[in-house]
Amino acid sequence: MSIVESEALTDSEPDDIPVVPSAPTGNTDPIPQAFDPKRLRAGRLTRLRTMMAEEGYAALVLFDPNNQRYATGSRNMFGYFLRNSTRYIYVPLQGPVILFEYPGSAHVSTWLETIDEHRTSNVVWSAVNQRDDVSSDPFGQEIAELVRAHGGGNLKVGLDRAAVNLVRSLEAEGLDVFDCMQDTLHCRRIKTPEEIACLAQSVAATEAAVWEVEKAIEPGVTENDLFATLYGNVIKQGGEFIETRLLSSGPRTNPWFNEASDRVLRPGELVAMDTDTIGCHGYYCDFSRTFHAGPGRPTGYQQSLYQMAFEQIHYNMDLLRPGLGYRELAETAWKIPERFLDLRYPSIIHGVGLHGETPLVAHHMDFDRFSKDGVLEPGMVVSVESYIGEPGAADGVKLEEQVVITETGIAKMSRYPYDEALLGRAV
Repeated sequence: MSIVESEALTDSEPDDIPVVPSAPTGNTDPIPQAFDPKRLRAGRLTRLRTMMAEEGYAALVLFDPNNQRYATGSRNMFGYFLRNSTRYIYVPLQGPVILFEYPGSAHVSTWLETIDEHRTSNVVWSAVNQRDDVSSDPFGQEIAELVRAHGGGNLKVGLDRAAVNLVRSLEAEGLDVFDCMQDTLHCRRIKTPEEIACLAQSVAATEAAVWEVEKAIEPGVTENDLFATLYGNVIKQGGEFIETRLLSSGPRTNPWFNEASDRVLRPGELVAMDTDTIGCHGYYCDFSRTFHAGPGRPTGYQQSLYQMAFEQIHYNMDLLRPGLGYRELAETAWKIPERFLDLRYPSIIHGVGLHGETPLVAHHMDFDRFSKDGVLEPGMVVSVESYIGEPGAADGVKLEEQVVITETGIAKMSRYPYDEALLGRAV
């Protein structure tokens, strides 16, 4: 079964969804890619409701498309609803999960076994709606009625992305309203086996797209040409979209975070890229590579940058294990040479799931500003970051790997080869 075909299983009609068989006996891949879509959805909803019970929620009202997908598997006009909260899902601790859908589009999701009922959205907030003042009260009244019917007297409700008028409308109905975004992210930090399979498929598909980019690198090509190659092949492989445009060349590789432009690649320059891909099944793929454009061999300076980034990535991967504290990781991580500190990447590791997630572990000097204490746990998926560049220099190198924390250490998800010439090895 191809990656594209298995993605289609997730979003097809229920009668078309078979149980995907387990990997063949004797398979040595530590990260299987086969999974049952129904088990995927059931496992996520169970984890969410377990969190709700622990935190004392009677219900959640989910506006964030990622949380909606996590709770139910439902996806509709994803990019549109990232900015336009006219779609929400009511998830009670006990009782029916209700989709409040954009008018006319409920059929996109009602086949899902996780959706018990659907109603038309009250269009409570919108970048284009001019009726917020009259839609928020019906929203509050309808949600309050549901909580009173299913909450057993518990009035604690979580909203993950709430406009002030929504909160006020719920409070006017006597509900206790809390921001549940951090609770949902904390819940999502541990991936089920089915989620890990989705992530593995997403990485494999994105690696195929990166290979097409690497083949297209030659003097005369533009950064936009290369980014279009990446994006087009992500879609062909069953992915959905790319969150950033982090692909740069030559002097635009330093500092990091320059976005793809119409700059023309010249001979001997570096091309650096970060995938940042919402890939197969809506799961994130986040690894980075830097390539050398021929003809000829890279300079000694380019090789030294690359080899430091390679060392940083692998040194820090070797530290990762279940039970390792975030602060301990920050304090024992690879020490960045002084002249590269100013342009260091913001994190040592960050979580990966439906997008870049919890945890984020910053460098020791930034830890108390960006991170909080915690420990690595089996089932977490993280990306290990490196950027090596010094202020005013012509080049910078970005490398990154995606791994899953296991019971004993890690298993690599991203396996895209490194540039042998930049490593100083014979080619």
